[in-house]
Amino acid sequence: MSTAMNFSNKSFTPRPPDKGAFPLDHFGECSAFKERFMECLHHSGYESAACRQSAMAYLECRMDRQLMANEPLEKLGFKDLINEKSEEKPEKS
Repeated sequence: MSTAMNFSNKSFTPRPPDKGAFPLDHFGECSAFKERFMECLHHSGYESAACRQSAMAYLECRMDRQLMANEPLEKLGFKDLINEKSEEKPEKS
């Protein structure tokens, strides 16, 4: 009995990522935001939950400069931080 397997019957069809392309920041437009996020990670013992504000700022920078598709921040998991921002703003009387 032959133990060789025939892989030619199955074909792999690559598919694009769900969110599309994620271009590199060749000009370093968001480098300052990335560095703040990385510093926060380092200081928090790489606990990403402690650096969500920095992560949100980095993603906003990328969206503002068309380095990623515009997505509502709520869909990216920052709904609670957006609610905090709106609560902090004093209402005009």
